[in-house]
Amino acid sequence: MDFFSSIFLSRRFFIAAGINVAVFVLAYFFPLLMSVAQGLLGIIALLLLVDGWMVFQPREGIKGDRSCPEKFSNGDHNPVWLWFKNGYAFPVMLEIIDEIPVQFQKRDFLLTTSLAPEEEKELEYLLRPTERGEYHFGALNVYARGPIGLVKRRYRFSSEQMVPTYPSYIQLRKFQLMAISNRLTDIGVKKVRRLGHTTEFEQIKEYVRGDDYRTVNWKATARTGKLMVNQFADEKSQPVYCLIDKSRNMKMPFEGLTLLDYAINASLVMSHIAMHKHDKAGLITFAEQISTRVPASNRPGHMSRIQEALYNQETRFLEADYARLFSFLQLKVPHRSLMLLFSNFESLTGMRRHLPYLQRIARNHLLVVVFFENTELKELIQSRPTTTEEVYIKITGEHFNFQKKQMVRELDRHGIISILTTPQNLTVNTVNKYLEIKAKGAI
Repeated sequence: MDFFSSIFLSRRFFIAAGINVAVFVLAYFFPLLMSVAQGLLGIIALLLLVDGWMVFQPREGIKGDRSCPEKFSNGDHNPVWLWFKNGYAFPVMLEIIDEIPVQFQKRDFLLTTSLAPEEEKELEYLLRPTERGEYHFGALNVYARGPIGLVKRRYRFSSEQMVPTYPSYIQLRKFQLMAISNRLTDIGVKKVRRLGHTTEFEQIKEYVRGDDYRTVNWKATARTGKLMVNQFADEKSQPVYCLIDKSRNMKMPFEGLTLLDYAINASLVMSHIAMHKHDKAGLITFAEQISTRVPASNRPGHMSRIQEALYNQETRFLEADYARLFSFLQLKVPHRSLMLLFSNFESLTGMRRHLPYLQRIARNHLLVVVFFENTELKELIQSRPTTTEEVYIKITGEHFNFQKKQMVRELDRHGIISILTTPQNLTVNTVNKYLEIKAKGAI
């Protein structure tokens, strides 16, 4: 039974069989070709037997295995590695079909390669998940074809495994590496000049070249006879919270990812940047009720706690309750903090409905409202309509786009900082605003 489930006829066999059938058909009109057709049939049958014996003779002609990262990064291209070894005494051609997780809906997956005798080879392919959760791989199927190429033998390696998909840690590592090498400007993060000094005095030290002459301490200079300057330390351990709206407005997709996933990826990077700047990072997710709260901290292992909390977030299909959010912040976050609110207001009316609660939050905290541009509307506005219907659609798009700009003005009028950004620029724009606020000492 195992033999019959492992043997397959190749395309080369069907081409040869088709030619043989054609010769038999011609032999009906030209009898002299009958002997040629019969001879060709015998040759094909003999080659089929020899090829089958060669391919099935060794017990383990091909060895194979799949290797995946410990976890996938959501929204990024993640590598999957395949390893093969040829145990045959002749070169083989391999057709590889990996049973990848159903979430990718990829039904035409096929890789081909060749292996010399005793050769080992590693192949790599990329998968881009667009939702968090568990991804289950099935078996690894390999079809081996010998030099004759009429018969294929299937090897089925039981490589079933589950890989969890987390918020984009690849994006996080990218920011980490850029920060270490001082190349954050390469990915759009601006260098922000610090304005003035913080009020946290650290020490008086002797002047060295490059110190700001405005910090000279003349009393200490007169007392010691050396030029002395005041040294100030950056204010540290300021709470920075990412507030993520999980209501139905965040379900909208963009390039495969929902707006919620973009907010989650940006929050992961933002939390790391805040801790890198010696601030405390916290997280609150909400919809019609408060879902998750991770108190602000900068202790070792806190990033892992935030990442685990972000992994389990799902969009709710009810409207966000900002009154409940305000009450929760009053009770659980009494100290002034930087609040980065990730939401998506689709209309000016909808935003104004929540504005009283945003104003109340802004009285106690430094609130930054981050919401999204509709990039598809931009393409629609830039198009040239040719029919009355297209003109109407374009005008409607311009109206919604204008309302987004009105929201920014409305928030600014009430003293609330806002960021209107495209989903792909969300992380960079949020980090830039945080650094700008940090430079001004506004927290």
